[in-house]
Amino acid sequence: MSVSGLIASPSRCCLRLPDCNQGLVCRKVPSTPIASKPKAKFGKLHLERSRLTVSFRRWKMQKTHLIKCAMDASYGDMASESGGAAMFPRINVRDPYKRLGISREASEDEIQAARNFLISKYGGHKPSVDAIEAAHDKIIMQKFYERKNPKIDIKKKVREVKQSRVVQAVTSRFQTPATKFIVKTSIAFIVLGVLTVLFPTEEGPTLQVAISLIATFYFIHDRLKSKIRTLLYGAGAFIFSWFLGTFLMVSVIPPIPILKGPRSFEVLTSLITYVLLWVSSTYLK
Repeated sequence: MSVSGLIASPSRCCLRLPDCNQGLVCRKVPSTPIASKPKAKFGKLHLERSRLTVSFRRWKMQKTHLIKCAMDASYGDMASESGGAAMFPRINVRDPYKRLGISREASEDEIQAARNFLISKYGGHKPSVDAIEAAHDKIIMQKFYERKNPKIDIKKKVREVKQSRVVQAVTSRFQTPATKFIVKTSIAFIVLGVLTVLFPTEEGPTLQVAISLIATFYFIHDRLKSKIRTLLYGAGAFIFSWFLGTFLMVSVIPPIPILKGPRSFEVLTSLITYVLLWVSSTYLK
């Protein structure tokens, strides 16, 4: 405000507000009302303020509309890039094997075939292609690491041993009898083992070993009903069991401190023989 003598002229202030057509415009508004017509001036200011508020709201709505149009155009471009192709249904599956639909024992040819099939089917959808390629690369790297650092697959080794000709030839000579027969033979040889441990003699467990041989003949004949096979199986099982028990006691099994005495070696050999004779008399076919 400038004052010259006793005459005062009100100054005008410039207020920059947005306009829907011209952008930001400068509107001059008197800072103080004229003393002669205060009510008219205040009414005019109020009307001017309302017009500016309406203009500001229109400008804001236009800006929001432009932003929305730009976003719609962007999404439209993305849709046009994908070309409306089908999306891979397992795109979010974390396991790479399940994502490609193959097993963990699949070969490299099967992995490559699954990848090529999925790429040909969902090749028009870029996120699906990326997911398929990521799963394929992860499996290939894992296979390479396994070849570089091989692990012993115990289940696979056991399966190979069971499928070998020698093991199949041996297992084919055994069969599982009735439960009642298994219980009967088990009780007989357990009693012989207990008698051998509790009543060792200076001559060794000769009597118990002879009884075990007779029990073997009896049980084999009771199951096979053949005297010749009973004689061959019983004698062969007894000789094999005694030699194997002696070899194990000499070379493999260390001395057991519980069994002491001059005949502890014969006692342990007899116990091993009882176990092998029980298997022969119970399961040998």
